[in-house]
Amino acid sequence: MPSSYSVNYGFSQTFDAPARQAYEWCIDYQPDDWARMGKNGRRKVRRLNEDTLILTDTVVGKEGPVTKRRLVRLNPKRLAWTNTHLGGPNLHSQFWYQIVSEGEGSKLEFIGLQINYGRRPSGERLAKMAEQLTEEDSGMWRLLAKEMKKDLRR
Repeated sequence: MPSSYSVNYGFSQTFDAPARQAYEWCIDYQPDDWARMGKNGRRKVRRLNEDTLILTDTVVGKEGPVTKRRLVRLNPKRLAWTNTHLGGPNLHSQFWYQIVSEGEGSKLEFIGLQINYGRRPSGERLAKMAEQLTEEDSGMWRLLAKEMKKDLRR
């Protein structure tokens, strides 16, 4: 296996919904999820059991389509879930999500542990990569928070 290195990052996103309702909305994976995140992509959802799914996502980016397979494990008691890459460019990367109550609303606590393959960059470059990943992922969650608000009003 080629050499690898990790890029660790995280952020929070507030929701105008109680924690349980926000959690249920977040884990209701749908084929149009990528459009809701402002991306050109498609998603296939395969349920293995009540707390385990396989997501196959193909997203079209600057360099063409990229397909990623992910194992999603749900933890309803903790209002949490993990997402582990089984295939794609960031193989074995893992992402942790937890919804926590915050006043009348809630917030998502996110931790990203992305594995990149190749030679480890400088500390400065790693920090810049973490900053870019934070901006990209938190931007998608800002869009999802707006979508959640719209959906839950109906």
